[in-house]
Amino acid sequence: MGKVYSEITPALADWLRQQRLFFVATAPLAAEGHINCSPKGGDCFRILDPLTVAYQDLTGSGAETIAHLRENGRLVMMFCAFEGRSQIVRLYGQGEVITPGHPDFEALASYFLPHPGFRAIVRLRLTRISDACGDGVPLMQFQGERDALRTWAEDKGQEGLMAYRRQKNRLSIDGLPAWREEVES
Repeated sequence: MGKVYSEITPALADWLRQQRLFFVATAPLAAEGHINCSPKGGDCFRILDPLTVAYQDLTGSGAETIAHLRENGRLVMMFCAFEGRSQIVRLYGQGEVITPGHPDFEALASYFLPHPGFRAIVRLRLTRISDACGDGVPLMQFQGERDALRTWAEDKGQEGLMAYRRQKNRLSIDGLPAWREEVES
């Protein structure tokens, strides 16, 4: 049987930091809108305090998470153990997109390693933390990180990334506003 936590405990924090992959899921308010689920890997997850986490958001082919958070803030993160003891942990809460120009951006950015595709920080204030057995998750072995996204972002350069975001990340697939220019107030 799963357990509900009042906060991220030290043991749970250790387990979360060991996971090499997690998923974020969001949905628009419109019933006909598309639900989004995105994988996140690399060293992009941070625990800020027992009820707040964040991840480094990188430029990608879409901006569904950003659009949904700007519309309603609802976000769930799911971590699954692919190695060792089976477990799934879900972190639910109200998410916020933090971009350059936001008063908290510089302080939060200092938690993360530099990445050429760094687009924003997603901060999640937790309202529910729960776990489950995870016995249905397969055992898999980690082979390494992919470098394609880093290489792509380096090749684009900052001006190329800005142009890409304006073209590809401005709206969600449902037409919701997503990415705005880098410096926001």
